[in-house]
Amino acid sequence: MIIPVRCITCGKPVGGKWNEYEERVGKGETPAKVLDSLGLERYCCRTMFLTHKDISKDIGRFRV
Repeated sequence: MIIPVRCITCGKPVGGKWNEYEERVGKGETPAKVLDSLGLERYCCRTMFLTHKDISKDIGRFRV
């Protein structure tokens, strides 16, 4: 749904970096360079960003 505040594996704070990551990748930068510049070097943190799919807009349609 939404990116967790901290990495589930190592506990590093990652939630505040999602908006910048999404914006920069949307402008055409490669995800690897964006993750490096954000300081996400561990595989567990990078995996959270690379595999995340934002479905909050899809779920929002079903709210009462």
